[in-house]
Amino acid sequence: MEKKWWQTSVVYQIYPRSFQDSNGDGIGDLRGIINRLDYLQNLGINVIWLSPVYKSPNDDNGYDISDYQDIMDEFGTMEDMDELIKEAEKREIRIVMDLVVNHTSDEHKWFVEAKKGKDNPYRDYYIWRDPVEGEVPNDLKSIFSGSAWEYDQDSGQYYLHLFSKRQPDLNWENEKVREEVWNMMNFWLDKGIGGFRMDVIDLVGKQPDLGITGNGPKLHDYLQEMHEKSFGNYDVLTVGETWGATPEIAKLYSNPARKELSMVFQFEHIGLDQQEGKDKWDLKPLDIEELKAILAKWQTSLGTEGWNSLFWNNHDLPRIVSRWGNDQEYRVESAKMFAILLHLMKGTPYIYQGEEIGMTNCPISDISEVNDIESINMYHERIEQGYTREEILRSINAKGRDNARTPMQWDESLNGGFTTGTPWLHVNPNYKNINVKENVANSQSIFHCYKQLIQLRKNHPLIVWGEFELLKTSQDIFAYTRTLEEEKWLVIANFSDQVNQFTLPNSGKHKEIIISNYPRKQVDLQQVTLQPYETFVVKL
Repeated sequence: MEKKWWQTSVVYQIYPRSFQDSNGDGIGDLRGIINRLDYLQNLGINVIWLSPVYKSPNDDNGYDISDYQDIMDEFGTMEDMDELIKEAEKREIRIVMDLVVNHTSDEHKWFVEAKKGKDNPYRDYYIWRDPVEGEVPNDLKSIFSGSAWEYDQDSGQYYLHLFSKRQPDLNWENEKVREEVWNMMNFWLDKGIGGFRMDVIDLVGKQPDLGITGNGPKLHDYLQEMHEKSFGNYDVLTVGETWGATPEIAKLYSNPARKELSMVFQFEHIGLDQQEGKDKWDLKPLDIEELKAILAKWQTSLGTEGWNSLFWNNHDLPRIVSRWGNDQEYRVESAKMFAILLHLMKGTPYIYQGEEIGMTNCPISDISEVNDIESINMYHERIEQGYTREEILRSINAKGRDNARTPMQWDESLNGGFTTGTPWLHVNPNYKNINVKENVANSQSIFHCYKQLIQLRKNHPLIVWGEFELLKTSQDIFAYTRTLEEEKWLVIANFSDQVNQFTLPNSGKHKEIIISNYPRKQVDLQQVTLQPYETFVVKL
């Protein structure tokens, strides 16, 4: 595999609404991000994945775009965007834009035109169908609850929306649509961005009449065309959000010989705490053996035909320290455990804002406190189905998307230093104890653990290129080795709040520790007693 800059990189995801407000309107903005670039440079990351900042009416927090070549008023101007790209570049940080091209906003000029009638030149930019026996064309469901078809009174047809009814799906079979997309991508690439994260890209090959949404038959033709007409001519990172990907499917996207994407986000590990065959709200406890097996499979099965993205968190997922760690007694220890476990694996790590200081989920006690459209729709749907309010709120507190979206906690001042105004979403009340200022000042903090991990990746080719091997251990111990030529490192994590034993026969005593989350200088691997969530890395 030809070596690329993004294989040695660490990416930091910014959710702009919640990162830093610079003008007191309670909403994060581009100037706020510019003001915090020195912090990110200090952390050591070299790529920012920026969630959407395009013009949008905000039905789905910017994932409903009304103009791909303009900036949302609340976030600033195109001049601010150009300055962000330049200022990041000065700090050797590239900006990866969020590419949302499965659907647009219903306020996009293409859709406004398309609704004017069946003979409008933009009509075929979207997916329209006649009623079947006076009803919806078929039983396709929206990911945000209800039917995926919305009736248009004026034309007597339905249009497809796999998300909100205000997010009509684009018709990728229309060559003009694809040309518009390539032109828009090149507009951004010419500005000097570092690539694209591609929102639900596995849906663009959909064939709704056959009930096919993900991984449609023409998907990879479209991606190869996209590569040829846009980013293939630039040295950039491209990562696809692909919910249904297996390692075999991932290779189709990311095998360099196929000229598609750099890598994909796969979500197999993310579904492990939901009941089989149910949706994400139906909770079950995490089985650590399953987690080990899935992560190890993805580490070993791509070979030279693909590249892993490594992540626990993003804007759609609850905070990992609250989800599978212990965000109370062992918050610092378990947050560091997740960091070390992930960053020593093979692939490009992604840090979601606030993860590096151990931000936690923010439980609510009433649906009125929720902003996220997915959680709100699910609440009303389940109330009708007879679920209790308590059951539904328990699911939202565990998995709701607002958990990740509460404003960044910068210091102990009002609203965590996020805004001088009223924040668009409640700030987690624990900001007085959990914030950037406290983390940066404390050399034993979660922030400094992340900083050390990023530096280790820069200094040790073994972390980037080494072979991965999972070790057989007891249920709660997650242990693996990374090997490059003569060098071999061992990573051990106690994935529980109990004390556990670990032995590695014939390993010798007094191994020097490379990084750990408890104060250990060296260790005897023939008999180790691991404290709750204790994690360390040693050279064998």
